Amino acid sequence: MTEFEEILTARAAEVQIPLTEEQVAQFSVYNELLVEWNERMNLTALTAPADVAVKHIIDSLTAYDAALFDAAQTLIDVGTGAGLPGIPLAVYAPHIEVTLMDALAKRVRFLTEVTRAMNLTNVRCIHARAEEAARQKEHRAHYDIAVSRAVARMPVLLEYTLPFVRVGGAVLALKGRAYAEEAAEARGAAERLGGGAITARPVQLPGLDDVRAILSVTKERPTPKAYPRRAGQPEQSPLK
Repeated sequence: MTEFEEILTARAAEVQIPLTEEQVAQFSVYNELLVEWNERMNLTALTAPADVAVKHIIDSLTAYDAALFDAAQTLIDVGTGAGLPGIPLAVYAPHIEVTLMDALAKRVRFLTEVTRAMNLTNVRCIHARAEEAARQKEHRAHYDIAVSRAVARMPVLLEYTLPFVRVGGAVLALKGRAYAEEAAEARGAAERLGGGAITARPVQLPGLDDVRAILSVTKERPTPKAYPRRAGQPEQSPLK
């Protein structure tokens, strides 16, 4: 085993995330290509083996909820960046068709290459802005789950993500120490966009003291046609 594989296997076991040898091998390919491509473009500030294992991969897998994912068939990662959390979730739940969406073409090139190298046949990579894609028939109210990490504060993020989710589906947002404040800020946005109550599930990453949580919102009603607003407006004037 490489140093990365040893760290990933040990740390995942500490938080009861079982990984098969095949999954560890797939994540090793991801790690190698992330480090390689990061020398040519800005994908992440964290490339040390322990950081990729814990702060990228295990952090992404904390979004996994067996009951929700077992019943799901489709997932979209909005503003996926380096493929997080979408790629780890695609590895962990291979029965789900995963869409990785990002607004930067060069990141989508990386995602296309890395998912091909990992042999992730359940993943497609799309170059698009959320505000535009969420108005397209093939994407609007199409997905069982929408996930996002490090994209925007919760009121803005819900405007980006809830339109993609079918009624009965859910948005999962990976958040840091300000998660309770963000959840409180986003209550009005959730209501206006067709979502229900925002719930928080605190998570602890192995070997780290920082506070994190998964914020989840179930979609209860169709999102009004007015949302999402055109590019730039959600950030400039967040829903309240």
